[in-house]
Amino acid sequence: MQLDRRAVLGLGGVGLAAVVLGTGTSGAEARYPFQLSDAEWRRRLSPEAYRILRKAGTERPGSSSLDHERRRGTFVCAGCGNPLFSSADKFDSGTGWPSFTRALPRRAVTRPDRSIPVMPRTECLCARCGGHLGHVFDDGPRPTGHRWCINGVALRFTPAQG
Repeated sequence: MQLDRRAVLGLGGVGLAAVVLGTGTSGAEARYPFQLSDAEWRRRLSPEAYRILRKAGTERPGSSSLDHERRRGTFVCAGCGNPLFSSADKFDSGTGWPSFTRALPRRAVTRPDRSIPVMPRTECLCARCGGHLGHVFDDGPRPTGHRWCINGVALRFTPAQG
C-alpha cells in the first residue's frame, strides 16, 4: 500500500487512529495485506455486505442492529475480521448508523471522497482488506471531535470476555 507518511492523522492525542492514503492512491491501486478476487469476495459476503464493503455502498439509516449495540467489546471488519473500533469509543449520534469517536490505532485508512461534488467527505476503509466502512466527519463529541459514521453491515461485533 502506498502511503504518504506525511499525512498521518492522529486523533484524540492517543496515537494513530488512521493513516491517510496519499494523493493519487485510489482504492483499486492500493495494496492491502488481505486480498481476495472479486469472485471470492462475492462468495464470502452477503449481497448487501458486498455492495457496501466492495462497491462503497451505503445501508439505509436505522437498518443495523449494531447502531443499538451497547455491550463491551470490539467491532471488527465483516470482510476480514480486522479489529476496527472499541465499544468504549461508540456513541449515539442519532444518525441511524453506528458511530465512533475514533478507530483503533492503525486499523482504518482514510482518503478524500469526492463522489458527491457538492459535498466532499472523508471515506474510511479497513486497513487490512480495503473494504469501505463509511465516512469520518468533524462533528463528533469530545475528546476527538470526530464522528466515524460506519455502515453496520460492514462490521461484526465481538463481545468482551468476562
